[in-house]
Amino acid sequence: MAFSIRLTEHEKKIAESYARLHSMSLGEAFKKALFEKIEEEYDISIFEEAYKEYLQEGMKNRPIEELWRELDL
Repeated sequence: MAFSIRLTEHEKKIAESYARLHSMSLGEAFKKALFEKIEEEYDISIFEEAYKEYLQEGMKNRPIEELWRELDL
């Protein structure tokens, strides 16, 4: 699938500079950025869901040293 986007000259220079810096084509740079953003937002949504569940269940946190003692570490 191919697509096009409109960039200002300044945006284009930044994107090309980034691609050159990472030894990739402009297309690869945009693809990488897109999928990193998708992954980041997915991770945030999973965290928010887990944290909401954590709060709803009334769970408490504890010092890591307590867990280590419990596991004989």
